[in-house]
Amino acid sequence: MKSPGLSAPDYAFIRTLVHDAAGLILEEGKEYLVETRLGPLAQREGFASLDAFIATLRMQPKTGAQRKAAVEAMTINETSFFRDIRPFDALRQTVIPEAIARNAATRQLNIWSAACSSGQEPYSLAMLLREHFPQLSGWTVRIFATDLSEEMLKRASSGRFGQLEVNRGLPAPLLIKYFQRTGLEWTVREELRKMVQFMPANLAGDWPSLPRMDVVLVRNVMIYFDLETKKRILARMRGLLRQGGALFLGAAETTLNLDVAFDRMLAAGATYYKASPVPGLISAPGMHVAI
Repeated sequence: MKSPGLSAPDYAFIRTLVHDAAGLILEEGKEYLVETRLGPLAQREGFASLDAFIATLRMQPKTGAQRKAAVEAMTINETSFFRDIRPFDALRQTVIPEAIARNAATRQLNIWSAACSSGQEPYSLAMLLREHFPQLSGWTVRIFATDLSEEMLKRASSGRFGQLEVNRGLPAPLLIKYFQRTGLEWTVREELRKMVQFMPANLAGDWPSLPRMDVVLVRNVMIYFDLETKKRILARMRGLLRQGGALFLGAAETTLNLDVAFDRMLAAGATYYKASPVPGLISAPGMHVAI
């Protein structure tokens, strides 16, 4: 399929479509990204050109199936097992032990992996819990994994990964222990898959019904939202956290100047956040220092 290049009106339309549907900001000069991601989709949908596909999108209602597919195609799906290992170290050393102590009476643990893409993060969380917290045996442990893209959710729930995917961040002993070879792919074993519940969620729109959370991970996503969307998402996540619960953002993301009701915490070289009645603090185990 050949295209003479994305016109300025068509690019403006896609920018507005993506922002209105998912809250995502598509910057100036990213026409190549639209062509790269929507070109193959247009071809699969039977259009002779990207221009013709966008012309059809313009005529569809906001709930149109092809509009939804276009928005999903424009989302970022970069992920890997145990991505940016320090947050997982913080979970293992500090956050999960604290949650276990807090929840000893109810014996429940809830974790939300938001924008989970193809599932590496929630399965990494499941492996971490299985490997390091045998005391959770007999507890109700629920890992909720959500994403805007139904295609990604189907891949994630299948638990099937290619060799290149398992080579990215997954230690060989865990691969052998928690996966089984299926042809040219590796499939997550049932003991892990039953720990994770996958469901669709648009962070900038409607959320599914979720219980109060001990841990929320929404990493490397907030950078793609505008200011007001970031503030709204952080406020909603703060309200969803149990007292003492932890919020993990990406390494380049922060609640600073977005939500003053979060305290910044440090553990194992990682930064995470807790809702606090005394906002504006930076904390590490055993210390509180005003900033």
